[in-house]
Amino acid sequence: MRQRGVTLIELIVAMAVLGLLMAVAVPGMADWMRSTRIRNAAESAQNGLSKARMEAMRRNQVIRYWMVSNRTNTCALSSASASWVVSVNDPSGLCAVTDPTVTPLIVDAYGAGDGASDVVVQALAADGATAATSVSFNGFGQVVTTGTPIATINLSNANADARKLRVTISPGGAIRMCDPLAPAGDTRACP
Repeated sequence: MRQRGVTLIELIVAMAVLGLLMAVAVPGMADWMRSTRIRNAAESAQNGLSKARMEAMRRNQVIRYWMVSNRTNTCALSSASASWVVSVNDPSGLCAVTDPTVTPLIVDAYGAGDGASDVVVQALAADGATAATSVSFNGFGQVVTTGTPIATINLSNANADARKLRVTISPGGAIRMCDPLAPAGDTRACP
């Protein structure tokens, strides 16, 4: 008579092989998740900047990209947050306004939430040292140079070995994502 199923020895061997595969895969998976969060935050910033620029050209008026600490009612400006608001006026304390005809005239917004919980964001002006919280685009899609506009947004992780990305905004309005660690000559390298 033939018995069906697996023996205890077969089960132990299968569990040992599965355990070894997990021990090899888990550290790589954590690095992949950190890299994905950084990439998602960088793409979100790039998309928000592009939205502000395109909306400024479409409306032929100045539209601003604001970095905010969160998307709740406070909507405090922050140079170290992955959340953003695209609006005509300063959204500080007014992010809860849903009527598009009422100040701050919000065009679009993004709340980073848990997807960027471990992403370190740093928005800087053209001098590379001054923190900046907004950038304005005129009807030609160019950066309005009044105040201290954002020129670069650096995104990384507290883990020093994690991937780093940078979003750059040229004075002419060109928005580009690049890798600050890529070697010179690589198309992904930052200028």
